[in-house]
Amino acid sequence: MRSTICALATIGLLTIGSLTACTEDNGAGGGSGDKVRADGTGTIGVILPDTESSQRWGTDDPKLLKAAFAAAGVPAVIQNAEGDTDKFKSIADTMIAGGAKVLMIVSLDAESGKAVIDKAKSIGIKTIDYDRLTLNGGADYYVSFDNTAVGDLQGKGLARCLTERQVTLPKIAYLNGSPSDNNATLFKDGYDSFLEPRYAQGEYLKGPDQSVDDWDAALGGTIFREMWSQTGGTIGGVLAANDGLAEAAITVLRENKKNGVVPVTGQDATVAGLQNILADDQCMTVYKPIKKEADAAADLAIKLFKGQDAVAEERVKDPESGAFVPAVLEVPQAIFKADVVSVIKDGFVEKKAVCAGRFADLCAPNGIN
Repeated sequence: MRSTICALATIGLLTIGSLTACTEDNGAGGGSGDKVRADGTGTIGVILPDTESSQRWGTDDPKLLKAAFAAAGVPAVIQNAEGDTDKFKSIADTMIAGGAKVLMIVSLDAESGKAVIDKAKSIGIKTIDYDRLTLNGGADYYVSFDNTAVGDLQGKGLARCLTERQVTLPKIAYLNGSPSDNNATLFKDGYDSFLEPRYAQGEYLKGPDQSVDDWDAALGGTIFREMWSQTGGTIGGVLAANDGLAEAAITVLRENKKNGVVPVTGQDATVAGLQNILADDQCMTVYKPIKKEADAAADLAIKLFKGQDAVAEERVKDPESGAFVPAVLEVPQAIFKADVVSVIKDGFVEKKAVCAGRFADLCAPNGIN
């Protein structure tokens, strides 16, 4: 029996150009979703993870990837799984059925990510892990930042802020990222490698250390409120793995009139994170120039789509499988108050967003004109 499956742009689906991608089933290969179009046409499929853990997934990455694919004249479909692994797999099935030749994914967890990669690779679709390595997934390529370096910058940044505030023997609390995200593990490897020797030397005290499922900021706030209570409000520094978790901690510190007193780290250089830095509520963030990451991933995907040589200069070892994955790793940057202007000049965020409302008076004194 022959049937034709067509994947059309739907609500919430970003497409480039006018796109109707179809695949034809001739009864072989186990179903309509298991064949790439024989005529060589098709799409690049991109699955992003959610719109809650960071502003990048809802705005920055879709915009940047769409622009890169459009500039190359390559059809692409970009969708967001909204934190739902079933939706993640369903989107992948639709993209595969629609004739995807390349699949770029940001995994929600190793199990669903591997299932998608295995299905795609079984029928010859090239796969790229974007930003997060799917453990034991076996993707053809991996494009991200040096995530251990991100954590190292956070640890060093917290130390700098503690020194500037002349805090002695601070008790450090940790709000780590999601345990299902390998990047969170790498961030922690980075800041632990810097901070652990300071605990051993008696310079700092190690306080509560907890991961936050799904990078959920509301959950992070609940966890930090419990930490604050359990320690009797003696926390002297907070290693928050991203700006959302930083905001959660700052909210609790503000309730206890300790915002700006207890330094808090972050990551992603979000508008809210940069505003918190200008207000002295957050001591630093880590800026990842996402355009470089998006352009590198798009370049690989476009070359794979066109059947051209795709080269990644580095290799990353998958800690689960032991396999080495060809990789492109970009360089993160530490951002303190004096550096906020550089993020704006880079075009990552707009001045009018950062300097809105009560933050307007904080911009000019910090070189944001």
